[in-house]
Amino acid sequence: MKRMKVLITQPEPEDKNSSYHNLAEKYNLDISFVPFISINAIEKVEFRNQKVKILDHTAVILSSRNAVDHFFHISSLLNITIPGEMKYFCSSEHIANYLQKYISPKRRKIFHGKKHLFDLSDKFKIHKNERFLIVSSQNSKCDITDYLKSLGIEYTEATFFNVSSRDLSDLSINDFDLLAFFSHGDLKALYDNFPDFQQKDKLIACYGQKTIAAAQTAGLTVNIEAPVLETLSMTDALDLYLKHRS
Repeated sequence: MKRMKVLITQPEPEDKNSSYHNLAEKYNLDISFVPFISINAIEKVEFRNQKVKILDHTAVILSSRNAVDHFFHISSLLNITIPGEMKYFCSSEHIANYLQKYISPKRRKIFHGKKHLFDLSDKFKIHKNERFLIVSSQNSKCDITDYLKSLGIEYTEATFFNVSSRDLSDLSINDFDLLAFFSHGDLKALYDNFPDFQQKDKLIACYGQKTIAAAQTAGLTVNIEAPVLETLSMTDALDLYLKHRS
């Protein structure tokens, strides 16, 4: 039986006993790890040119681990100490847990959705008098802004980092049976590098609602989705799909 070739559009885990390697052994997969995007910190002067003052805000909206990392990175560059009363609105529990890399969750106001910021609609209404700061990347605007406007909520959206497509000219994209994407930037990189790409009989896996939406907008059929109730990680989703397929 032919080994399924799987492309994970992220860096290879350093841990050789990672869940991806366990998955490869379990289903005899040939897994390749190729990051499709580069995440780049912006310079201090770039942030200052936006004329955004972090401490003018009382709540932060975070929709990815990159947003968390770069929010605290910029704060450090500017020698800003984030006050303990700052509130954090995260798109998922996964992101909320990741915050613990930078802050202690004790006595902190941290709210999270199941898998999307819209899951926090009740919390936004309760805290509508907060001054929100949305942590974004360049050319990637948060889809919660129209909702915040409808509630009359004050917010600022600022660029904290840049996302760019990598050069994938050495990659033979058609060699793979399954492609796993983790951000809408991955989909942009796919078509930046392979403008004539066609899915045909390839399986597409996507992590996150924005990624799924980007894939569907591109006309792709998403076969595997995460996170959902029973599969919170990409490896869980792949495992469940392959178990039923075998």
